[in-house]
Amino acid sequence: MIKQAIIPLAGLGTRLLPLTSVFAKELLPINGKPGIEYILEECVNSGIKEIIFIISKKKEIIKKYFYNDKFYKKIIKQKKDSRIKEEYKKILKYKKMIKFVYQDKPLGTGDAVLKTKKLIKDNYFLMLLPDDLIIKNNCSKSMIKVHKKYKSSVMASMNVKKKNVSRWGIFKLRKKLDKNNSLIDDVIEKPSVKSAPSNKAVIGRYILPKKIFTKLLKQKPGKGGEIHITDTIQSLINDREKFIAHNFSGKYLDCGTMNGYIQSTIKIAKI
Repeated sequence: MIKQAIIPLAGLGTRLLPLTSVFAKELLPINGKPGIEYILEECVNSGIKEIIFIISKKKEIIKKYFYNDKFYKKIIKQKKDSRIKEEYKKILKYKKMIKFVYQDKPLGTGDAVLKTKKLIKDNYFLMLLPDDLIIKNNCSKSMIKVHKKYKSSVMASMNVKKKNVSRWGIFKLRKKLDKNNSLIDDVIEKPSVKSAPSNKAVIGRYILPKKIFTKLLKQKPGKGGEIHITDTIQSLINDREKFIAHNFSGKYLDCGTMNGYIQSTIKIAKI
C-alpha cells in the first residue's frame, strides 16, 4: 500500500509574479483556501499517512503556515470564533503528517525527489506537483488502485493540444492494458512539436519505485541544466521497469500560470 507522498515546493513561482514576490505560490488562496490544502486533501483521502514537503530556505513561509501555533492560540482565546478553531484543528492534523526537507538550489524535479531518499520507507511512493490541481475525482486514489492491480509504477496522463507538447513530458505508449491504462514505452521531456511521439502528456501525479533513487544519484542534468524526473523514469523503463500511463477522470486545473490560477478559482467556485 502507498503510505508516503512527496510534494516538491522549492520553486520560486516566477510565472505568478508579482504575487509570489513575498508569498509562496502554494499558499495563494484558490476560492478561499490555500492551493496546497487541495493537494493535502487529495493525499489524505487516498490513504496517505506521511507527506514530505521539499522546500527551500526562501520558502520557509510554508513551514510557518503549519507551525504558527502561538498566533492561533492567542487569536482563539481572544475571538472565541468556532470557524478559526476548526481551521486550526485542520492545520494541526496536517502538521502531524508533514515532514520537511530542503532543496536550496533549483536543480530540477529529479534533484528534489533525491532529497527525500532517507525518508522513503516502502518500495513505492506517491509524488504530487502542486501546480497541477485535479478536482471532482481523486486522481491519486485511482492511481493507487491501478498500482495495486498491476504491481507497477503509474503516471497520470492527459491529452494536450499538439502545438503545446513542448510544455510537457510526452508519452510514447506500448500497448493498452484496459480502457484507462497503457504501458509506457518512452517518456520525453518537453519535445518539439515535430519530435513528439504523441500528444499524451504527463500530469503532476506519479507513483514511483524506491529504486529510482539509485538512478537519480547517477543522473546527469538534461534540458536547462536541470535533473528531470522524466529522464530518470526513462532510464528505468530502459531497464524494463514497468510504468503505466493512467487516463484520470478528474478535472485538471493548471495553477502555475497567472491565467490558470485565476481560472482555477472561477471553476472551483462553480462546483
